[in-house]
Amino acid sequence: MSQELIEHAGAMVAHPKGILAADESSPTLTKRFVAHGLESTDSTRRDWRETLFSSPGLGEYVSGVILYDETFNQTTTSGLSFPNFLVQHGMLPGIKVDTGAKPLAGSDGELVTEGLDNLGPRLVDYYTRGARFAKWRAVLQIDQAKPSAICIQANAHALARYAKLCQESGIVPIVEPEILMEGDHDLATTRRVAGTVLAAVFDQLRSFEVLLPGMVLKPSMITPGTTGPTATAREIGEVSVECYRDVVPASVAGIALLSGGQSDDMATANLAAMNEIEALPWPITFSFGRALQDTPMKVWASSGRDRQRTQASLMDRVTATASVLRPRHLVNV
Repeated sequence: MSQELIEHAGAMVAHPKGILAADESSPTLTKRFVAHGLESTDSTRRDWRETLFSSPGLGEYVSGVILYDETFNQTTTSGLSFPNFLVQHGMLPGIKVDTGAKPLAGSDGELVTEGLDNLGPRLVDYYTRGARFAKWRAVLQIDQAKPSAICIQANAHALARYAKLCQESGIVPIVEPEILMEGDHDLATTRRVAGTVLAAVFDQLRSFEVLLPGMVLKPSMITPGTTGPTATAREIGEVSVECYRDVVPASVAGIALLSGGQSDDMATANLAAMNEIEALPWPITFSFGRALQDTPMKVWASSGRDRQRTQASLMDRVTATASVLRPRHLVNV
């Protein structure tokens, strides 16, 4: 099982591929549909995702797709389950398994991600039905005394327990500690907080003896707050890589960055800046959701749900993003 985990984790970050995050919950996707004047039903949500996943050539640049439970349980118009459909198109099926961020007792409005109850049996079931990786997202906010030590530790502990349960079920865990962009903090503040959060996460992962070559880290890019001082892509790239080098072990299979609400172009530019830095101990790729889907959704809505035009828009975004990934001889640091 360890070898299978390592092989799948390596495939998820293999050049020149990244991961498509299509795991928005039904309520979240409904909000995006409504904003574009689209009706949201289980059928229209299925049609949207099938349109994306069936884009010709997608598997050349996307190693795997993170699914929401609704999609995982649906079938395509041809009668295939979505996990089987993805495999046929050269992509690994993934599944979001957390149940969302809820208020953390003893904190000042902070959140902890839940979903550990009955997670083991759920993972076994997902694996049996085709899932080969999973995702769990922790959410942390920068604001005065936030994130607090209790919030950092609670989320790090949950991420590690989730990761261990995944690996016991043969599933590669994507470990996602997201630091939200909202706020007026500067780049140095985000760098400090991210370093503290990631160090706590890896302390917990080690304590649970999580197989690091059999996991993928999905951190935030180190950016200033949305209303804070601006920073260039080069500054963001250099500070982000410096932070990851300080705390992310070289044995981790790879880093697949989240876009975190950045624009398409901004997320790609920051990813490019990181890939221009030589001699990294792990590949750095993408695990984007909105940064890949926003423009195609506009096309889908404005074109009367035209499949070919929507797919062409997605492939434009995917190829532009994948083009900034650089193969390199990885070194240990």
